Amino acid sequence: MTEHSSYAFRSDDKSILTLDSIGWQSIRSPGYSFSGDARPDSGHVIFQYTISGLGYMEVDNRTVPLPPGTGFLVKIPSKHRYYYQERQEPWEILWLNLRGDEANRIWDLVTEREGPVIHREPDSPVITGLRELLDHIATGKTTDKYLLSAMVYQWMLLLVQTSRAIGKDISAHSTTVIQRAKQYLKEHYAQPLTLDMLAEHCGINKYHLCRLFQRSEQTSPLAYLRDRRIEAALSLLRTTELPVQEVGRRCGFDSPSYFGKVFQQYMSMTPKEYRKKKLEFPYHAVYYE
Repeated sequence: MTEHSSYAFRSDDKSILTLDSIGWQSIRSPGYSFSGDARPDSGHVIFQYTISGLGYMEVDNRTVPLPPGTGFLVKIPSKHRYYYQERQEPWEILWLNLRGDEANRIWDLVTEREGPVIHREPDSPVITGLRELLDHIATGKTTDKYLLSAMVYQWMLLLVQTSRAIGKDISAHSTTVIQRAKQYLKEHYAQPLTLDMLAEHCGINKYHLCRLFQRSEQTSPLAYLRDRRIEAALSLLRTTELPVQEVGRRCGFDSPSYFGKVFQQYMSMTPKEYRKKKLEFPYHAVYYE
């Protein structure tokens, strides 16, 4: 990617999420200072990330250093100031400036979870995604406002996704364990699985596995398994002529009555009723993940 480049876009279209400006900049002047209550670009939101060097931010009646790996999310107008103090090393940053109701909503969501100052590694999806977006623009691949809006929205989803992961406070090893458990449940939902079997597969105590799973997925391993079984049952009911009892058996339910009970809890109707109601539920698959 071309270093130290910046681009601005001007549009009066307020119906979509709009990229106002984006760039990679090396700051050396102590005159670099922006106050959130003294800017003309009202209604905008800003994300700025430190690649190297050091900047500062005044927010919530405190001064926060912004070292490498640190970024901030602010709205215009709001009470804040970010600035550079002259030192030997310049403050190298990536940033983007957005307009639109959805951008404001995402900023509120992330700052409510993490505060205005967030932390992301340089190789995190948020930062690599921002670099890719800037590179896409720098090489002249995209200037259309609608395509840019879609790309920026995709980047904001990365921001939300990583924010939720941080909120779970799950280590890298634990994340690997959870992913291994989920994959095993997806592949073996038709079998009579137990927590002991799953824990043995993951190489972890079943009680610890349940705690990790609940923290990461906000559900239990057995509830996650039940979701996968119902998904499979819904698909078989809609795409095959198998008897209902056989559908339940193929999806891991140990008795027809239990299958009917669980299905009723999910769909508020019996499997036979679901099979008949193709007009109200014209889907070949339904997912609960």
